[in-house]
Amino acid sequence: MHIGVQYVAFQWPSGSPDIASQVADIARAVDESGFASLWVEDHFFQIPAVGPAEDPMLEAYSTLGYLAAVTRRVRLGVLVSGNTYRNPGLLVKVVTSVDVLSQGRAYLGVGTGWLRREHEGLGFDCPPVAERFERLEETLQIARQMWSDENGPFQGRHYRLAETLCSPAPVSKPHPPILVGGMGEQKTLRLVARYADACNFYIVDRAKGVAPMRRKLDILRARCDEVGRSFDSIERTVLLGTSLATGGETSADVIHLCSELSAAGFQHAIFMLTPGHERELVETLATDVLPEAAEL
Repeated sequence: MHIGVQYVAFQWPSGSPDIASQVADIARAVDESGFASLWVEDHFFQIPAVGPAEDPMLEAYSTLGYLAAVTRRVRLGVLVSGNTYRNPGLLVKVVTSVDVLSQGRAYLGVGTGWLRREHEGLGFDCPPVAERFERLEETLQIARQMWSDENGPFQGRHYRLAETLCSPAPVSKPHPPILVGGMGEQKTLRLVARYADACNFYIVDRAKGVAPMRRKLDILRARCDEVGRSFDSIERTVLLGTSLATGGETSADVIHLCSELSAAGFQHAIFMLTPGHERELVETLATDVLPEAAEL
């Protein structure tokens, strides 16, 4: 099993002057320790589950470009881009640029977008859920077209592009992996089966164990069968929190969870970095968990 980590906060005691050095130091530690991936969130305000809206939050792709410059091997992604925050052509162009500048280490992670406060706060439209899914599907179609030899127009219900030219082409072959985030059985998993190279689920309640996650994978397998797609062609990732850095659980607990997730069918576990304890969590995961996870 691969192990990745995700920044969820950018708050350190000395404030803004310290953010760049802290982000870089953690990223270098992740890169040098052998983690498979490093992710950022796509929010403009801090989300309620982590802290007050006023807490520092960096724009995702500016941050990803910075991470590309301070790392050498770890794969980089946004988990996940809010589709409503960028025109799809711009989103694909930005991810392509990160992929080129990182020499082929980018993911395109994308979802419908959801946090209404930041939509309204910064002036982004937040359509009804059904329309957001329609827009997400068109974005996935646009990404696949821009990363193909087809440079002609795209005419959708919500997006119209006169040219889908994308030069330079991505370094990743055939293109950066397209990851769709979410676990909705009727819409999201159908989009995963039809368009994505990877999916991302999240553990809502650790007390329930991995059984609900296993059921979601069974449904994804059925969605793949519906479109004639190989389930094994999709990378299965899962996002989760851990209290390892604050003593709430042990390395053995985390290794056991990774083992259960692997047995359920997941290939890539992504841990949210504990605010204020990011470096400690990276070091403990690197020392205790990565060697064991590599054997799963």
